[in-house]
Amino acid sequence: QVQLVESGGGLVQPGGSLRLSCAASGTIFSINAMGWYRQAPGKERELVAAITSGGSTNYVDSVKGRFSISRDNAKNTVYLQMTSLKPEDTAVYYCNADVTYYSYNVRSRNDYWGQGTQVTVSS
Repeated sequence: QVQLVESGGGLVQPGGSLRLSCAASGTIFSINAMGWYRQAPGKERELVAAITSGGSTNYVDSVKGRFSISRDNAKNTVYLQMTSLKPEDTAVYYCNADVTYYSYNVRSRNDYWGQGTQVTVSS
């Protein structure tokens, strides 16, 4: 019904930048909130940044001023621009979307996750 595909992860040196993308596809009626989570080894998954359909954003304190979340509603895509990266930002980053979709002509709503993309910050 709905798939989320992430891209843009990789290895970067401390102080560097990366841009993550997450594109949603399927029988989508509308996408409500979208967000990025991350999970480091041995730690719980945490919300990094979120954005509503209207463009309101919120961030975990540790990334404020360094990360920026945005979305392109026409492309059903959410982005996470990460700058001034630190080793403690190393984690698998997951995209999340609250999606209203059609299935057999019935409108439904569900929460979807991407497959995850590795971000490693190391010299």
